[in-house]
Amino acid sequence: MIHQHGDAHEHDALSIGNSGAEVPEIGNREELGLTGVVGEPEQAEPNPELASSAGARLAKALGLDLELLGQSDSAGEGAASADESVSAGEPSGVGPASSAGSAGEPTGVGEPTGVVPNSHLSEADRVAQQWVADAELERRVAEIYAGIIARAPEHKVQPSLERVALALDLMGNPQDMYRAIHITGTNGKTSTSRMIEALLRERGLRTGRFTSPHLNSVRERISIDGHAIEAEDFVQAWEDVAPFIEMVDAKSAETGGPRMSFFEVFTVMAYQAFASAPVDVAVIEVGMGGRWDATNVVDADVAVLMPISHDHEKWLGYDLEDIADEKLGIVKEGATLVLAGQQPEIRSLARYRAGELRARVLDNLEVLSREVAVGGQLITVRTPAAVYEDVPLAMLGGYQAENAAVAITAVEAFFGGGALGADVVEHALMATTSPGRLEIVRNSPLVIVDAAHNPAGARATREALEEYFLGPRVAVFSAMADKNIEGILAELEPAFEYIVVTSMSTERAMDSAEIVEIAEDIFGEDRVRLEEDLLNAIAVAVDLAETADPDSVAPASVTVIGSIMLAADARALLRAPKVDGS
Repeated sequence: MIHQHGDAHEHDALSIGNSGAEVPEIGNREELGLTGVVGEPEQAEPNPELASSAGARLAKALGLDLELLGQSDSAGEGAASADESVSAGEPSGVGPASSAGSAGEPTGVGEPTGVVPNSHLSEADRVAQQWVADAELERRVAEIYAGIIARAPEHKVQPSLERVALALDLMGNPQDMYRAIHITGTNGKTSTSRMIEALLRERGLRTGRFTSPHLNSVRERISIDGHAIEAEDFVQAWEDVAPFIEMVDAKSAETGGPRMSFFEVFTVMAYQAFASAPVDVAVIEVGMGGRWDATNVVDADVAVLMPISHDHEKWLGYDLEDIADEKLGIVKEGATLVLAGQQPEIRSLARYRAGELRARVLDNLEVLSREVAVGGQLITVRTPAAVYEDVPLAMLGGYQAENAAVAITAVEAFFGGGALGADVVEHALMATTSPGRLEIVRNSPLVIVDAAHNPAGARATREALEEYFLGPRVAVFSAMADKNIEGILAELEPAFEYIVVTSMSTERAMDSAEIVEIAEDIFGEDRVRLEEDLLNAIAVAVDLAETADPDSVAPASVTVIGSIMLAADARALLRAPKVDGS
């Protein structure tokens, strides 16, 4: 419950959101991988009814596994892609078709032939037929995704908004059919985007959300009303934009220019999907930077600048003011700019740039108090419009309280600047989660995944771990080679008894032996272990954590940290729930 300006209310219990929901347990350490394998699905027994049904014959004709018919999807299915900036995970079992085709060649969704009319099917047949149809759609999604990521990544294409602007113009500018809130910054963008969207939905608006990268499925990137876009709608969005992508590619080639990048294509798809839904408002997270980011063709009412720190230095530079100036490029004439906590020089720069554009700046917001609660925290925040007291927030860490203050301020600004209703804020924030951000994926033993991949993010995670998880802690770590690994590990070291270095299946990852050398310099040789296989690394970390302090009353914990891709791999292995129903 929220109360403003002194309204009285007492909480019977400090329990927030869905903290009472059961978190699947690993069970015993053998299952975790000390003597066996965790995450390996049990073999499904063939269903005799299905085996003799028309649905089963249909499945066999399409080459599908009969034993899987009627079985629900694994909660943690997913395999990380080779490039964290492209993707952090794709559903296993629906990989690219043997011939993915060109990303400029739209094809229709394959329809199984010989399907018996639904009214004449048994229940088992209908289940089988729906399963087949869904599987075919997911195959098509994977095929489209494979074609898109075959394109150049954003940082390898000359910065320009021309290609995206031309494609959208040819399509009739679908991004102009709804209002938008545009978010940039170094850390906190995705969590804040999720809170903003939840607040907007609680006010009765239909929402779209575009974030990146993804953890479980590419469909997470495009969200409608808080749910990952349906496979059928993803396919439709591609087929809607594909002819125009092909036109822009051809026009660019005429002058020796590149094809549209993968992120440019995803952006165009998202803007089209939001128009088709249709949504009332889109919450748009930049991919990288701001001024030249593909998303920056949208004319947003509200721009949000999250905290600025060092990341992506290879492309954004090393000077914080230069990084901030690039990100401030999303602010439009006459818009409202909401500033999260910034260093003084960044705040001054933001005010100067906003003044040039006659944009209003909102930065008088702060977290007044926080209290740790089961499943999250109770926060009191001040925004330009009100003081919101004892707001239940179903996320961990002081940084998430700060993100919540930014989200509330952005939504206040979107609606003209007035205070939001107490019930709106309470219902939205107590139900919002951010997968892969201090996410508890197992309770026994306690395993957490976190996507922090720069020093500022690592610092925020360390502070939250020290506040919430008081027992012995062990880290499982890997990171991309272009990251400041020394800076990340220096921030993490005080919070962990040991660190277990592991590897990732991508050429962008730093070699694990090199990480070990850096870790030994920071932690000392006796606190560093190397285990290439992630599952085994988690098992080793669990053993270290549980034996580090036998007298500890607080439970030991393991945190998998260092990369979005690593977080995705761990979520898949430990069968974490799919993100946004994807």
